[in-house]
Amino acid sequence: IIPEPFYANYNGFAINAGINVVPIHSDIETGFALPPIADFEKAITPRTKAILVCNPNNPTGYLYTKEELLVLKEIALKHDLYLIADEVYREFCYNGKVHHSVMHLDGLDQHTILIDSVSKRYSMCGVRVGVMITKNKEVLTAAMKFAQARLSPPTFGQIAAEAALDTKADYFAEVLEEYHKRRKTVYEAINKMPGAFCPNPSGAFYVVARLPIDNSDKFCQWLLEDFNYKNETVMMAPATGFYSTPGRGLDEVRISYVLNVDDLKHAMKALEEALKVYPGRKK
Repeated sequence: IIPEPFYANYNGFAINAGINVVPIHSDIETGFALPPIADFEKAITPRTKAILVCNPNNPTGYLYTKEELLVLKEIALKHDLYLIADEVYREFCYNGKVHHSVMHLDGLDQHTILIDSVSKRYSMCGVRVGVMITKNKEVLTAAMKFAQARLSPPTFGQIAAEAALDTKADYFAEVLEEYHKRRKTVYEAINKMPGAFCPNPSGAFYVVARLPIDNSDKFCQWLLEDFNYKNETVMMAPATGFYSTPGRGLDEVRISYVLNVDDLKHAMKALEEALKVYPGRKK
């Protein structure tokens, strides 16, 4: 069970492993907060094995509160489920909020599985060094079979990852200050555009925005093929790719604010102008 929208590769890997992903809808009007517990209860069957969350979330940037994690703990214990948490963005938290890890939920040691990586916090996405952490010995034994088949990550990646761990703590203070400016630039610009809406995310470096468009796939393609503003355009991801439920995300896009502030301002201006002339604009 995964709250949607969610990272698209979850679905791809699940299909390859013969796993059935059951999506539970989270709503843009709530900023993509955790769906009600009743929605989880409806989705759980005797075949249900786990709940997976990304915290902070890709693609929405939503940061789950401790109270929401306690709700998930209650569900996991009640139905004897694994709670898998992808926490690769855990340093990227804003609005004075802090990240709470599932590994700190008392009484859930045998149910929690943490997924982490050096990719995001150290801007090392190509290095491909990640970790899985759990105190459940049965899960570890199963995971080791895959780890031994894979042998190891590339040697250069291990060396780089080890060196990155020596990064001084004040590095993250500078990074967060910069990302705070970038997030503010995107969030405020979108909400000034007629017919558009963007929640103010508390984590990661993404927003999912609702735009006055007929189809986000067509809109994003149109931006790249048929539109330019002062010989520039903007590339975004249609949110349809982050939903498992057909038909959802048609008026939503994911924007990653990894550019510098000036470039983001140009991108938001291009988006604003694009919405004025897009043939499939909704009133």
